[in-house]
Amino acid sequence: MSVAAHLISSHLPTIKQLQCFLAVAHELNFRRAAERLSITQPPLTRQIQSLEDLLGQLLFSRTTHEVTLTEAGRALVAKAEAILSAMSALKQEAQPAARLRIGLTRTLNFELIAPLNKQLAAFHARDEMEMPSLTSAQLLQSLAKNSLDLILTGEKGPEAEKAVQYAWVHREPLLVAMPSAHPASLAAKVSPEALADLPLFWFARSANPQFYDKCERFFAMLSVTLKRVREPEDSLLMLSHIARGKGFALMPQSKCTFNQAGLCYRPLTEGAAQQLAIDVYAAIRADENNEAVLDALRTLSQSAER
Repeated sequence: MSVAAHLISSHLPTIKQLQCFLAVAHELNFRRAAERLSITQPPLTRQIQSLEDLLGQLLFSRTTHEVTLTEAGRALVAKAEAILSAMSALKQEAQPAARLRIGLTRTLNFELIAPLNKQLAAFHARDEMEMPSLTSAQLLQSLAKNSLDLILTGEKGPEAEKAVQYAWVHREPLLVAMPSAHPASLAAKVSPEALADLPLFWFARSANPQFYDKCERFFAMLSVTLKRVREPEDSLLMLSHIARGKGFALMPQSKCTFNQAGLCYRPLTEGAAQQLAIDVYAAIRADENNEAVLDALRTLSQSAER
């Protein structure tokens, strides 16, 4: 008879019997073991007796005062733990991987932010996760409505310490997208003040109130007033306008990938760069208890600290 046929036809201990045996072996008390298994004591006793009958060995010595393992019982503990561990692993392997719903701010191109892109790839984000690109305000709304589990957003919102738990994960520098014909393009680094003769293509505050206000505080300290025009929805159209000398823009470094005659990108001067960079946060609901989501937040936060 083959090994498989022998295993199929044999009368073997059940998983429930082994679980009951280990509960009593760990507690050495039938009442506490029953409570641990959320059953009453009589069915627990029947499971142990059935296991002992099947094995033909006493597993416990019982008196009115104590329960102790016999030599056979002590030998069975390690074997039972190994069998149940293998069954637990089999169950976990058979279950589909948890799907985390992650949303990304559309302000950034995460494929060009190496540390975050690597981490998202480790989460199997490209293959298994739903990853919409939305404004930071829309991301926070989706998080509140429980349609997303974790978001990567630019700047920390007023929800901090209330409905949302944040973890800082990245600082994204801004570059100046400007006409290459402008005299300021000759400098290695450019201040917005040097482009005051051109309008600044600027976004609506509703898209990201926190970052908008952060920038406006910096602009208020400049020696000149920057003229603003509403940026087009189509960023390529905006960059085409800039290439023709019709304005300039401040863009995240990861978004500065489009090249066109008449267009160039320059870093900001040190003072402006410190004030205008985008702080990127991972955020989850404050009452989140899904361990996979909590692990993802911890992983992103620890990666940022390295």
